[in-house]
Amino acid sequence: MPPFINEEKCTGCALCAQICPVDVFSMNKTEKKPAIKYPDECWHCNACVLDCPGGALALRVPLPASLLYMDAKQ
Repeated sequence: MPPFINEEKCTGCALCAQICPVDVFSMNKTEKKPAIKYPDECWHCNACVLDCPGGALALRVPLPASLLYMDAKQ
């Protein structure tokens, strides 16, 4: 399942597109906002969520992966 982008919080900084290890994001040049280019490639590594300065990203972790997922805020 791909990350969820909250359009209201997104500042268009493109940090998520820069740090994603599997290139899930692409930048929409007309709107200057990220878009999910390859949703099935997401590793659920949480890098984009942790580094987003506006808090605009969230992960929807599938059930099999959620058994292994640990929230970094703990």
